[in-house]
Amino acid sequence: MSKQIRADLFLLVITAIWGSSFPLMKNVLEHIPSFAYLAVRFAVAAVILLFIFRRHLKNINRKVLVHGFVLGLTLSCGMILQVTGLYYTTASNSAFITGLNVVMVPVISAVLLKKKPGANSVIGVILAACGLFFLSGGLSFSLNKGDILTLIGAVCFAFQIILIDKFTEKQEPVLLATLEISFAALVNNGIWLLVERQPVKFDLTVVITLLITGVFGTALAYAGQSVVQRFTSPTHTALIFTAEPVFGAIFAMLIPNSAGETESLGMYAILGCVLILLGMIISEIKTEKKQTAHQNSIYGSHERTLTRETKYR
Repeated sequence: MSKQIRADLFLLVITAIWGSSFPLMKNVLEHIPSFAYLAVRFAVAAVILLFIFRRHLKNINRKVLVHGFVLGLTLSCGMILQVTGLYYTTASNSAFITGLNVVMVPVISAVLLKKKPGANSVIGVILAACGLFFLSGGLSFSLNKGDILTLIGAVCFAFQIILIDKFTEKQEPVLLATLEISFAALVNNGIWLLVERQPVKFDLTVVITLLITGVFGTALAYAGQSVVQRFTSPTHTALIFTAEPVFGAIFAMLIPNSAGETESLGMYAILGCVLILLGMIISEIKTEKKQTAHQNSIYGSHERTLTRETKYR
């Protein structure tokens, strides 16, 4: 199994975890204020990453601090807008609107990083965008306050994906991810103390949600993303992340809200899921020659980085 395939599989797993977080977050917001939830979630993730990768902290310099802060800020903005939007929209709506970054990433990446997506990626993006359109209800598409906040948050997530690809070219991925989450924790705790100033009341729902979203959905997911994204492209990463609304819709049908009700999918939503998955499959299709050339390019450009990572372990 190639490193790109392993990277894609890992990204798919964390995408499923992120998908499950939408109904979980919507439910937990009835027990804990939004900024308090984000503050505790990122604080838990930051403590875990700082402990696991504590040996890497000796390599901190001014440049990596700046990069970590920028990533932490874009991540915080995206999460704040997404969680706030959940007060006004459904879990499945939040999931597929967030997934619109699949359209934003290749455009922004082409402009800022001069990375033109391949033909398969372009076709995959088009199919995924069509899928997200049908998930929103097709021609009856409409945006409420929560949808608009979530859409702006999707722009932040698109920049986060691109910046990770850019910064990890010269920075140690696990150190960068640790600083990203740590700065996000500081930002969200600062906002919590300045804006809400409400104490957190822990119950079973809050604890379970914090464990899933803080440990797996944040600490493991973003650290892993920073490491494995070196072996794939920003556009390819975004295409895999288009499965997030699919997982979000599935978990929204499985996880009941406080009233014991679950969401349901209509024909448009089902068609959207199919198109998104089809777009992901097409994006994976490469000729053997192109696949080999791509892998050789990856191995050559990251040889020094991988050597450094092995030494640190």
